[in-house]
Amino acid sequence: MEIIKSTAEILAFKVLNRDIDKIWVDWAVDMLAAGFDTDNLRILAGETEPINQFYAQDLAEKILLELNLNYSEKEQVIKNYALFLIEKSLNKNINNLKPLEVLKDICAELDYADYLYDFYLLYHAKDELLDMGIQWYWNKNHLTRDSIDEFINTYFRNYFNGIETAADVE
Repeated sequence: MEIIKSTAEILAFKVLNRDIDKIWVDWAVDMLAAGFDTDNLRILAGETEPINQFYAQDLAEKILLELNLNYSEKEQVIKNYALFLIEKSLNKNINNLKPLEVLKDICAELDYADYLYDFYLLYHAKDELLDMGIQWYWNKNHLTRDSIDEFINTYFRNYFNGIETAADVE
């Protein structure tokens, strides 16, 4: 059995102390369909909103423990989530602004973590280009409304392939 890809999202939600919601329930259903079967996973898969957070947080802890899903390395968990979002964007399941928006918000939440800061800058660069046609966030001002998406996609491909620095993209 192979852990489904959205597990990266679930672990990120756990380390970021997000509420248990429909995304968790859908993940539990997908895990059951993939062949993982625990009583607690079944219980979570059957939850409907509104979800009692006191109960659900305890249930989530039990599930992650039962499935041996480690989330002790917060930075690595968030990087895995970034890869999950980037892969969805590269596969055209979501547009490239969505991962940037999510990772920008996490970057700010984590006191502008260095390993997420490029996503923060790229989000604001694209946002400014879309709004004003010019941007001051990315260190090279050659980005235009016409070139920003290809630049972001190249950055995403490089990040996905293990190249994490902005200098490696340009």
